[in-house]
Amino acid sequence: MSRVGKQPIAIPSGVTVTVDGKTIRIKGAKGELAWTVPDCLSVAAEGAEIRVSRQDEQKQTRALHGTNRRLIANMIQGVTDGFSKILEVHGVGFRAAVQGRKLVLTLGFASPVEYEAPDGVTFAITEGNDIEVSGVDKQKVGAAAARIRSFFPPEPYKGKGIRYRDEYVRRKAGKSVA
Repeated sequence: MSRVGKQPIAIPSGVTVTVDGKTIRIKGAKGELAWTVPDCLSVAAEGAEIRVSRQDEQKQTRALHGTNRRLIANMIQGVTDGFSKILEVHGVGFRAAVQGRKLVLTLGFASPVEYEAPDGVTFAITEGNDIEVSGVDKQKVGAAAARIRSFFPPEPYKGKGIRYRDEYVRRKAGKSVA
């Protein structure tokens, strides 16, 4: 049996879990999320914990068991604490600003890059030019952060661009003059 999938998920206080057939709804202080598990798995909320079990031993079912257990655990973490990713903007003249639900990036292009926040995701500018992408859904937060980074990924010669806070950019030597 899956080591991850067989572990029960603890339900913290202040979180309500509703299981309706194959759909699980989790509501907490920060918001509400829903997930539909595949037909080969079943979810049961017993007391203060959730258990995910599989109905057969096929390879695909075993692969989905731990994944769906972790997705449900991430939903609980999201509605209680939330998720956030911090991006750093490096470069002379590079700026980030938030205008309503839009993130406006000045990255040296002819016009500023505007990015509309997906539903459930918020942007904030922290300490200088750092962009904090936060929300309840881990997948949406990660996708929005990756999309923002894709506008100007860090380049290896001067190191300018948009990078994650803990990302290491390997620098290359430029041309050497003989």
